[in-house]
Amino acid sequence: MSSASVLQPGFHRSSNFYDSDQWLHRLWREIFPPEICGRLEPLKKAIGQRAATDMEALARAADRHPPELVLRNWYGEDIQEIRFHPAYRELQDIAVHSGMFRLKWQPEVRRYFEGFRHAAGFAVGFYYAMAENGLYCPLCMTDGAALLVDKYGDEADKKRLLPRIYTEDPNQFITGAMFLTEKAGGSDVGANQCTARRKDGPWYLLNGEKWFCSNANAEVAFVLARTRPDVPGTRGLSIFLVEPMLPDGTPNPRRIIRLKDKLGVRSMASAEILLTDTVGKLYGEEGQGFKIMADMINLSRLYNAVTAVADQRRALIEAWQFLSYRHTFGRPALSHALVRKKCLELLNLYLADLALLWRAIQAYDRAECGQAHEALLARLLTPMVKKCTAWNGVYVVRECMELIGGMGYIEDGVMPRLMRDCMVLPIWEGAGNIMVLDMMRALAKNPEILDLLPTLEGFSGAEEILKACRALQNSDAWNQSDPELILEPLLQDLEAALKKSCLRHFFGDDRLIEKLIHSQNPVDFSTSDLEHLMGWSY
Repeated sequence: MSSASVLQPGFHRSSNFYDSDQWLHRLWREIFPPEICGRLEPLKKAIGQRAATDMEALARAADRHPPELVLRNWYGEDIQEIRFHPAYRELQDIAVHSGMFRLKWQPEVRRYFEGFRHAAGFAVGFYYAMAENGLYCPLCMTDGAALLVDKYGDEADKKRLLPRIYTEDPNQFITGAMFLTEKAGGSDVGANQCTARRKDGPWYLLNGEKWFCSNANAEVAFVLARTRPDVPGTRGLSIFLVEPMLPDGTPNPRRIIRLKDKLGVRSMASAEILLTDTVGKLYGEEGQGFKIMADMINLSRLYNAVTAVADQRRALIEAWQFLSYRHTFGRPALSHALVRKKCLELLNLYLADLALLWRAIQAYDRAECGQAHEALLARLLTPMVKKCTAWNGVYVVRECMELIGGMGYIEDGVMPRLMRDCMVLPIWEGAGNIMVLDMMRALAKNPEILDLLPTLEGFSGAEEILKACRALQNSDAWNQSDPELILEPLLQDLEAALKKSCLRHFFGDDRLIEKLIHSQNPVDFSTSDLEHLMGWSY
């Protein structure tokens, strides 16, 4: 007679990702003052409960029923409509009610969270991303669009658009996008060919094809186009606000060629869009397009890292809950040495990425408040954390799937969707090689960054790495044909040193964290040590 379940009696899942996670509780106490921590708690508790329960079924439904492009209606009229499964709309409603945008952009609430508002938004978003990656991408771009409107828009645009982003009414909510990629460009944005010619005032006519437009249904899209064909590279690019409807109420001309059939994040719409005299409103000055877009890209890179670390955490939870109630070869799965070894490795990757991520977010918040040294730190940490968390995210999810075994490969569970979704993270917002080049530029243009690092909390034992980096800065290596081949291994060493310092910064009072920093040898850790490092309870 077959067993009633593959797991032992007593198995149950977390009913609230906020309540269950002890490491995140500790992290929030380190990042936020008590009054802000208290005000955020009900928001995190509410989204933690939704992420652990009903968002799972909604995310699965939205993934299995991706958006459809309807070009014409029954009467033969061109409508260019993207239709979504009801689950997608419900997931969007959950995001609106979570408050992740209200606490960042509603004027009174924003003032209260000043200095912590990006960290606060990411703290709420972290739990959301543990359940759904597909919609978290449009949410990322919506936040980025709000950033550009707030920083570069006129008062009319701010009053018209921002309230519909921080609204608590899902029926009023609008989303954002950035249409950057073209066939000729990809990561090489300077090769873009889409053109813009002045119509009148700030209004231009855009022509060309955008090749990868995620959140293609966005009401607020920022589009790069070339206003100076005679100026090569990114210096000839300007940025434009493009909306579906013109000020007179008529549709803004553009044509959706097709929706992308993606490996993962299938719940949201990515499209190829042809612009033909599409009306756009210039933001900033001509030629400043890429510089302005970089503000949105850098925020998106942090979103990418938040998603990657949230995926790691979700995968670890799934594996841990399974292994805790799985018996193999006559004993508990966690009693096997190789299983414990793998769990220790994955937990080390996750905790280090978690610490580095939130230090980067801290630097981003502080830079916004005018702290110049934190702006320098953010300049280095943002591409660094984007690169390492994305790579580790794919690895941790894959390894957790293997720990679960065959059941981890079955579509009834979350792991296959998580695996597909996280695969895009090393690619989005600049692939790993682009991040290496960006870190190189940061150190080349701001050599004082290396002098700043030894002042960071918990930073030690990296003197030789800094010495090697300074020697490279003072040499002619930057002028060689392939300087990135010399610098990349040094950047990896620097990343490891920074992760150790961030672990000490946030969790330095924990004896096992200090032990983890000095040793990843599984012999040095007992099963109870492993349970402590998992930091998970029911």
